[in-house]
Amino acid sequence: MKLVFLEADNLGEDMKFDRFFELGEVVVYGQTPEELIPERIADADAILINKLPMNESTLKHTKYLKYIGVTATGTNNIDFEYTNKRGIRVTNVAGYSTDVVAQHTFAMTLYLLEHLRYYDDYVKSGKYTDSDSFCHMDRKFNELSGKTWGIIGLGAIGKRVAKIAEAFGCHVIYCSPSGRNTNTEYHQVDFDTLLAQSDIVSVHTPLTEKTYHLMNYEAFCKMKKSAIFINVARGPVVDEKGLQKALHKEKIAAAGLDVLEEEPMSKDCPLRKLEESDRLLITPHIAWAAVESRTRLLDEVWMNLDAFMKGEERNVCR
Repeated sequence: MKLVFLEADNLGEDMKFDRFFELGEVVVYGQTPEELIPERIADADAILINKLPMNESTLKHTKYLKYIGVTATGTNNIDFEYTNKRGIRVTNVAGYSTDVVAQHTFAMTLYLLEHLRYYDDYVKSGKYTDSDSFCHMDRKFNELSGKTWGIIGLGAIGKRVAKIAEAFGCHVIYCSPSGRNTNTEYHQVDFDTLLAQSDIVSVHTPLTEKTYHLMNYEAFCKMKKSAIFINVARGPVVDEKGLQKALHKEKIAAAGLDVLEEEPMSKDCPLRKLEESDRLLITPHIAWAAVESRTRLLDEVWMNLDAFMKGEERNVCR
């Protein structure tokens, strides 16, 4: 069997692929430009990809391809109509990053809630050394306890965030854009009610036609001016121009994003124009990427491929 990794760098340079080399011929590419996909997989039996598009254009010249392993949960980059027609097995990995994405959600929230950027800069600037007071509190902040936390998308990550929010003393409400999630443990509300009542809004929903630009300027205007917005789901759920305008006009207090409409960030991303450094926190799509979660991911990728080679179904997507 010939196995080709097309985006190995997305797993991290600290991850080891030794076990895969026992399968036969293995070719590892750190990154692959889209135009080079057909050339690199022309004679592959199996490929492992992350974000690259898998469709007729990229796959039509393959002679032996039987398997595509997605090293992620999302499969919106797969043209299933084409892969199904070709009889190409597709698998993904779910649940490997639930804990760390929830962790990152709260890291971002607390950073913004307590104005940690401002206070860190204050101390490091030397102003605290020159102060005649033991405490500097120019930026007021509040407790999470007693606040309402609104969750958009109550899947595995949303539920984990809900549990942690409860531990902080928050009242949790949620809405389900897909309409599929119902949960008697938490109070379900409609989208507009969630925006109006929540002190923190966090997004944990997949990207679909219903959720594309779900959070636009009009949506942000329905939120409390004191509210914090967090997106650790998919970048295009947020209309970045709308968010930029909402922050500039102080329609919300702050926003934390781990995902963007275009990744890496484009030079003309409207959020680059913002000067409110302690009101906007952007991390480079790292919420999922703890060492432990990436290790689990690679283990799952291996087990998916091993199951395929044994003629078994495991984490098959259609």
